[in-house]
Amino acid sequence: MKFNMDEQVSRRGTLSFKWDQGEALFGDSEVLPLWVADMDFKCPPAVIEALTERAKQGIYGYTIRSREYVDAIIGWFQKRHGWSIAPSWLTDSPGVVPSLSIAVEVLTEPGDEVILQSPVYNPFYNVIVKNGRKLAESPLLLKNGRYEMDYEKLEMFMKNGAKLLLLCNPHNPGGRVWTKEELQRLGALCIKYGVKVVSDEIHCDLVFHQNRHIPFASISQQFADITVTCLAPSKTFNIPGLQTSFTVISNPELRRKFVNRMETLAIGEVNFFGPVATIAAYQEGAEWLDSVLEYVHGNVEFAIAYFSEHMPQLKPVRPEGTYLLWVDCRALGLGSNEMKQLMYQEAKIAFTEGSIYGTGGEGFLRINLACPRQLLAEALSRFSSAVAAKLGS
Repeated sequence: MKFNMDEQVSRRGTLSFKWDQGEALFGDSEVLPLWVADMDFKCPPAVIEALTERAKQGIYGYTIRSREYVDAIIGWFQKRHGWSIAPSWLTDSPGVVPSLSIAVEVLTEPGDEVILQSPVYNPFYNVIVKNGRKLAESPLLLKNGRYEMDYEKLEMFMKNGAKLLLLCNPHNPGGRVWTKEELQRLGALCIKYGVKVVSDEIHCDLVFHQNRHIPFASISQQFADITVTCLAPSKTFNIPGLQTSFTVISNPELRRKFVNRMETLAIGEVNFFGPVATIAAYQEGAEWLDSVLEYVHGNVEFAIAYFSEHMPQLKPVRPEGTYLLWVDCRALGLGSNEMKQLMYQEAKIAFTEGSIYGTGGEGFLRINLACPRQLLAEALSRFSSAVAAKLGS
């Protein structure tokens, strides 16, 4: 392999959100953190080189987007996903979560119901509730180790007046890569009941083997007209700290509302380092990404085999995409606080406790697999020992 994903890069003492909060968050600075979704792999060499050259300029002033930046985004999505994006559809943002929040604010009114499908990325709840909207929670159905949408419940919420749906595609934490047929059925309901869609597709490039990411807005003009798509190179190329993101909105009226709010908040400018990193990533990072996907898929297989051999009571949900593993630990019979104690105090590891993802999440854990295999093996070994002690007590 051209890129060494087994290299263990020390991130402690680097102001790492993931590695430097062990004491504050978990009560122990030596806890192994496999929780927040950034990778423990070095970024693509082309990105490191582009950022290094940019830093050498020595003046870090206000920055504009270039045509090359726009073309890099358009070219990537055309080549990687077969999606033709017009330059005018792109709006810059500091992150996907701010984009989700702004979209909820401008596409609904206070008191409106907004649908999400739980268990789901926890900021989805905040952007609904903290904007004064009502939560319409449609739990996914776990069937034979794979999540499915509950179309009957979705239709019930839409029929009763829900105005907006937050879609997570690929789904975090369940790892589903929604098929075209599933998305078409969902979109047909949205069209029927006049429901708009905000689609978080930040994990779109992290898809395994025969699975294929389908941008919701790419399916039809009708779907595009009701959709705000939130995207970023951050998960794909491990650059979340650059806070560079963008939306794709083809409907001029939806885009006008979104842009107006961005301008009101004065948050639509690009980061000094963002465009050069994005250009380098999208133009020169494909080979690196393919290596990451191969390696992470190996971690998936390693982890699933490890659970089968050492913790057969616990059931991983095989991911079709993302670098996250969702594990059913309900056989342990632990509440959320007991699960945290098992991880942080007894196993000395930090996975993400599942109840934060809403209905259907309690009793589950989310594990970040984007790390060297030796680190993953150590974390699973610690967890296995703690689970064995718990079951033996």
